[in-house]
Amino acid sequence: MAKEKRTLAQSMGITRTVDRPWEEKDIQLREDRIGKYFRKYLNKFVFAEFSEEFMAKSKVGHLMKGVPIPLRKKEVKDFAGGEGIDFLVLAENMAWVMGCDPHFKHTKDYVAILTKLYNRKLEEGILKKGRDAAEIGEMDYACIMFRATLCINKEYLHGMYSYARACRAMYLASKNEEYVGRFKAEALDWFELVTEAHPRFANGYYYLGYAYLNLGLYTKADIAWRNFLKFSKNGKDKKEIRTRIQQIEDPRQIEAGCNAILAGRFDEGMPVLEHYATTKFEDWWPLHYYLGVGYEQMGQRDDAVTSFKRALQLNGSHIETMRELLKIYEEDDDRANIKKYTEKIKMIEAGIEADRQKNLKAIEEEDRRLQEEEAKAIEPEHIDALDDLDDAEEESEKKPLVKRLGKK
Repeated sequence: MAKEKRTLAQSMGITRTVDRPWEEKDIQLREDRIGKYFRKYLNKFVFAEFSEEFMAKSKVGHLMKGVPIPLRKKEVKDFAGGEGIDFLVLAENMAWVMGCDPHFKHTKDYVAILTKLYNRKLEEGILKKGRDAAEIGEMDYACIMFRATLCINKEYLHGMYSYARACRAMYLASKNEEYVGRFKAEALDWFELVTEAHPRFANGYYYLGYAYLNLGLYTKADIAWRNFLKFSKNGKDKKEIRTRIQQIEDPRQIEAGCNAILAGRFDEGMPVLEHYATTKFEDWWPLHYYLGVGYEQMGQRDDAVTSFKRALQLNGSHIETMRELLKIYEEDDDRANIKKYTEKIKMIEAGIEADRQKNLKAIEEEDRRLQEEEAKAIEPEHIDALDDLDDAEEESEKKPLVKRLGKK
């Protein structure tokens, strides 16, 4: 039987580990978690169509037919007065609209028009505008530009990476619960997408590992960081990540033990958790909760109760632990404890709902403010330039493409 031929990438162990449907990785199709914070900028634009006479003379005229072009108020006056408008200005306007709302019905038209005029220089120029904005703290502008590059090229490495970094910087600078949650989820998704589409790009794994660590996903963080070590040439960062991997070894083992319990592999998970219950991790309440689940499933009721009660000593409001205890006491017909834990669960649920209602209005008001007000510059996390883009960006700056538009 002939040996299957492998590509160079495959021989190096470089393959896509995930192949998502396009609707999950195309910014024009996927759910837009954070778009509502940018659509306020669309109010700055009005839309105009160009005359048949002008379109007949333009090499993109056939692409502009029936397509409204975004103009700012000042530009409308210039346009109506016959002064004309640099197409470079209109290109940035189109990028603004696409970046604010990738689902805008004319996004594909704008991409076609701009691609015809600028070819590959287009996404590089927009990326540079985004990075320049990030450097001075204009993070909304930066994020919008990065989103625009992804409307043009779904798997543009530097657009994907810069967008994920920008989302990360933005949620780190905010205290609004909903805002943080949306931007954190968006950052995580795009760091994952970077590593899936560009599996040799080391920095994607660097930040993905920290994103997983932030969620308590130690095994995933370990995998991401080991891939970083595989592809990175940065000695300082590799030293940092080797230290991180050592630091999460015990939490990773505990996580593996908990996952084994959830999967019903008690003979695998219980020895791990029992070991760590007598170490410096003895005050980690989830360890005792999962030990309780394991003991309960193995019929060791007394040990289960002891573990669940220890979990509640460490986290007195963990309602799932209370429910597990209640289930045991109901099976034993222990009426005193049934009453005790039923009342505790009700009290905790009532407290959770009261807190939720108390915070909901404040969160909604702050979220509304973020959507309606002009964004102020926030101190950015430094978004560094990527070396392999420097030459292309310099060349793009030397040779701007400027075209004049006539009247309607």
